[in-house]
Amino acid sequence: MSPFWIILAVLGIAILGFVAGVARARASVNGNLVKLHSRTGYYGSFVAIWASLPAFLLLGVWLIVQPIVVDRAVTAQIPDEAIAATGNLSLINGVVRSVAEGLSRLSATERRDLDIGVVAARPLIASKGVALASDVEPYMIRAADTLNRLQAAGVIGRTALVLLVSVVGLGLALLRIRPAQRARNSVETVIRGVLLSASMVAILTTVGIVFSMLFEALHFFSIVSPINFFFGTVWDPRFAAAGSEGTAGQFGFLPLAWGTLYISTIALLIAVPIGLFAAIYMAEYATAQVRAVAKPLLEVLAGIPTIVYGFFALVTVGPMIRDWIAIPLGLGSSGNNVMTAGVVMGIMIIPFVSSLSDDIITAVPNAMRDGSLGLGATKSETIKRVVLPAALPGIVGSVLLAASRAIGETMIVVLAAGVATNISANPFQEMTTITVKIVSQLTGDLEFTSPQTLVAFALGITLFTVTLGLNILALHIVRKYREQYE
Repeated sequence: MSPFWIILAVLGIAILGFVAGVARARASVNGNLVKLHSRTGYYGSFVAIWASLPAFLLLGVWLIVQPIVVDRAVTAQIPDEAIAATGNLSLINGVVRSVAEGLSRLSATERRDLDIGVVAARPLIASKGVALASDVEPYMIRAADTLNRLQAAGVIGRTALVLLVSVVGLGLALLRIRPAQRARNSVETVIRGVLLSASMVAILTTVGIVFSMLFEALHFFSIVSPINFFFGTVWDPRFAAAGSEGTAGQFGFLPLAWGTLYISTIALLIAVPIGLFAAIYMAEYATAQVRAVAKPLLEVLAGIPTIVYGFFALVTVGPMIRDWIAIPLGLGSSGNNVMTAGVVMGIMIIPFVSSLSDDIITAVPNAMRDGSLGLGATKSETIKRVVLPAALPGIVGSVLLAASRAIGETMIVVLAAGVATNISANPFQEMTTITVKIVSQLTGDLEFTSPQTLVAFALGITLFTVTLGLNILALHIVRKYREQYE
């Protein structure tokens, strides 16, 4: 039984447990519910939790541990000589898994012919629609048999044990139901634990992201000097020739940092004024009917996929900027340039500025507006001298959040700005960003041993540090603002 159907089965048992728990609670007091410590629903929830939560925990642990155990058992079937000859254990394991898939499709007669050597393994398995990267050795068949047996046994054992734990949990929970049982306290304790676990997801995700990049980045910096990386002005990560010593290429970070900051700055110069003016209009001038239509339409921009923005830049905005501005001014002849990427990216992040700024401006107390108007100030003067200064911390926070979004954009830059690494003030030249180079360095069949691949992790941890700092700063400013005016 697949994990999906196991989950459905456990949920079904939990539902039955809820019904049985409610019925048992009622029966324990002969229908006089006043004698129960908690409401009947808590008794049903108590049974449902015991029928589902231990089973789900067991299923999660099983799904994590089983692949590790199976891989170790399969690896034990592979001779050391074969590993030494190939030099790539993962490649052998891939072939073994393909052989195992082919063996699972054989009939009893075909399998018998294979065991006694009547037919060759590779043609027979290939006839079942399984492609093999190399010839099938006898040890591969033995390892594939072990893989199939362990996986089949794992499925049976997982299904039986998880369902058994679910049924046993249901039975034990039913036996514990008494009129004086504090079912509500038990259920709320479990709910608090679930809420705490959910709140830890963001923290654990952040920690996982950091550690997934940190060790590989440290490996890169053990090969390439951090000074040469952070202060280098040439990006040329050429791959070393086979058998050559040392590292080939140059890994200068400054061209990528310049392109990232240049494009992001142009995007913010477009998004901040438009988004802020739109927020002021919707919060201070627009009627309720106009606001109800304009704000959702403006926020639709945030839901458009970035690849669509890239197509828009490539087909429409780029040629317009090239034909109307770059060529007449003699500053460039390509539609792929910094200005194109910055303009389209600015359009994309307008909702990040407008929506949050609108909420912040709306949250400014009306007493401040009324006091200004009562002293004789006009509406525009009230907005300039009272509302915007009061909302400024929140507006700054929205701008920083938009900046972090712009710094991390990839698809628009690839299609609109190109992949050239330049340090130039001309906004009509091709440039690229950190995220684009991360993708390009990790594209292809590469191993994480050369600096040309490991540099992606160094770029990733650097970009993560910058964007995380911007997000923390923005959240700190917004929190400070909310504490002041709520």
